[in-house]
Amino acid sequence: MGSKWRKAKLALGLNLCAYLPRTLDDDYSAPPSSERLSDAALLSPSNWESMASSRPMTPVPSSHGLRLSKSLSRRASKSSKQTCSICLTKMKQGGGHAIFTAECSHSFHFHCIASNVKHGNQICPVCRAKWKEIPMQSPCLNPPPGRATIDPVGWPRNDALMTVVRRLPPSRRDLSRRHVVPLFQAPEPGIFNDDESLDHQPVIAESKNSSDCSSLRTMEIKTYPEVSAAPRSSSYDNFTILVHLKAAGAVASQNPSRNQASLPQLSQNPRASVDLVTVLDISGSMAGTKLALLKRAMGFVIQNLGCNDRLSVIAFSSTARRLFPLRRMSDIGRQQALQAVNSLVANGGTNIAEGLRKGAKVMEDRREKNPVASIILLSDGQDTYTVNGVGVNKSQPNYQLLVPLSMHGGDNTGFQIPVHAFGFGADHDASSMHSISEISGGTFSFIETEAVIQDAFAQCIGGLLSVVVQELQVGVECMNPSLCLGPLKAGSYPSRVTSDGRTGFIDVGDLYADEERDFLVAVKVPADSSGCDTSLLKVKCIYRDPLTKEMTTLESDAVRIQRPEIAGQEVVSIEVDRQRNRFQAAEAMAEARTTAEQGDLARAVSILENCRRVLSETVSAKSHDRLCIALDAELKEMQERMASRHVYEASGRAYILSGLSSHSWQRATARGDSTDGSSLIQAYQTPLMVEMLTRSQATLLGSPSTQRLVQPLWSLVSQPKPR
Repeated sequence: MGSKWRKAKLALGLNLCAYLPRTLDDDYSAPPSSERLSDAALLSPSNWESMASSRPMTPVPSSHGLRLSKSLSRRASKSSKQTCSICLTKMKQGGGHAIFTAECSHSFHFHCIASNVKHGNQICPVCRAKWKEIPMQSPCLNPPPGRATIDPVGWPRNDALMTVVRRLPPSRRDLSRRHVVPLFQAPEPGIFNDDESLDHQPVIAESKNSSDCSSLRTMEIKTYPEVSAAPRSSSYDNFTILVHLKAAGAVASQNPSRNQASLPQLSQNPRASVDLVTVLDISGSMAGTKLALLKRAMGFVIQNLGCNDRLSVIAFSSTARRLFPLRRMSDIGRQQALQAVNSLVANGGTNIAEGLRKGAKVMEDRREKNPVASIILLSDGQDTYTVNGVGVNKSQPNYQLLVPLSMHGGDNTGFQIPVHAFGFGADHDASSMHSISEISGGTFSFIETEAVIQDAFAQCIGGLLSVVVQELQVGVECMNPSLCLGPLKAGSYPSRVTSDGRTGFIDVGDLYADEERDFLVAVKVPADSSGCDTSLLKVKCIYRDPLTKEMTTLESDAVRIQRPEIAGQEVVSIEVDRQRNRFQAAEAMAEARTTAEQGDLARAVSILENCRRVLSETVSAKSHDRLCIALDAELKEMQERMASRHVYEASGRAYILSGLSSHSWQRATARGDSTDGSSLIQAYQTPLMVEMLTRSQATLLGSPSTQRLVQPLWSLVSQPKPR
């Protein structure tokens, strides 16, 4: 075990894939060993096939190290000759661009590699071979028209730092560049108002109101009383009504492009463009495979953003820096973004607060705004600069200090810029990441294994790229003076009831295409001797169309129940019962988590078990309702992750918090195997999220077979180090 542990640690530290001996369950055939690829090669799609197909049949003898596979070398060399691993675009003879082939046989656009080596870097970006001959470019030459420069906009190279590196002994230069000196470093402007201008295209506004035909509506409202008839002599203190909302869907493209014919096609309908800021942890603990797979995941995000979407990347460790301003993801914008992400080097501590502060500043200072704005935060550690700083009570950390005041939600401002937080691995601070997402109105996802980073990001952007409703507010109003509203069950959404008890409001915000929201409204219903039907309430929704910018009002029909003299045995509506179960399960999860934090894991498990027993007796459970089955599976999984204090600290807390985030916002989060199509726990996924996940998993590195390659290594490293 000790030997395996050392090999795994060494492999992670050197960006290698460590392979375990083949077992009887393996059904593949592959070359006996693999070539080490750099971060640039991992990010390049041209190398995905050869990397995914290279699986060892036998363990590599430790005395000989990791040998190069000749067949894999030929495939990697062929791939590198087809695609420039720096700008990730195709290379072909006679295409108008000079091509440089190095002594290691890897090829690049001449301009790309000349810019890469002009400051003394003589290492191949693909295989890390030391070059004796390097390409030099005259200072008077400009990059070819239409091609991106290597330096991200506003980030000239730090010649002073590179001069220090060149003065080091040759044996230490590469180590210094890789672990200490970032590729790009320059003073940042005081105001981040250098965002790229939007390509405004006029949108024909269509008036939408309750009189329009349903086919033009962006969303629909349905209501369900818990029973359809109630005896006129009976009164109810908490008669439950379900308010069900569903946003309009998107139609998939029927004409895939030639180069994407094998991939699922996302909607080609006009959609709201996005301003996205990713705040990425590049502290020392991210070194090796973690950082390489993060770069790959960011490459997937960049390639799937549209030309009107804008992206900015913040990288943080002990401090934070902006790699580039909000930039449109045109062809050139994508190239520059990929190059900037590929330049990241892991080093230093974890200053989440500084990363979020800089991410918020990008959003606040921008001159122009796309209709949708969001921040993605990923970290594998704990903030060691703000929450646990001097003078802070470590037993009760104030996680609000991590979130800039401008990002705190409120009844007046709403959640304008949500932070979707991704906790990575067993060492991240799940409580802080969950708090950040809750404060800002985003979701918290638990990335348990590094192999699913890309899938987690894919699911998230599948929603962000499909916003069809904004600033949604739901209003409920009693139709009869004798009626009075009770509590509104809305999860994490802000809700309130007026002082007279006749009107209530729920602030929902954005909805993705095909997304649904369910709220339970309690009404106090008195006895009625008139014998007529009783009108209970009416629902009204006000929201903004992100494309036309127009406000729309949509009203439901009045909710009525019959009031006979004597009512037969009424069966509770399965729709209402289903949502009662969901709220009850979420309450049990929250209670169990609180109990577990107090140290009583046995009682926490008992709380979840009691909830499972109660749910099994409900109407929806007896009808084999899918949501009820999924809730039971999720509660059981949480029980297993409370088997011991060690298991709870490693994964139980994060898994439960991610589940609570999902249920409280009724929005999909990644946790466990929730992104796997065979998993029961897939609550709130929309069709476009599923399509984006399928697109992610269709890439060879994101396929299940490649996840099998990485999973043994991650499982090995996740085990306690042997004493």
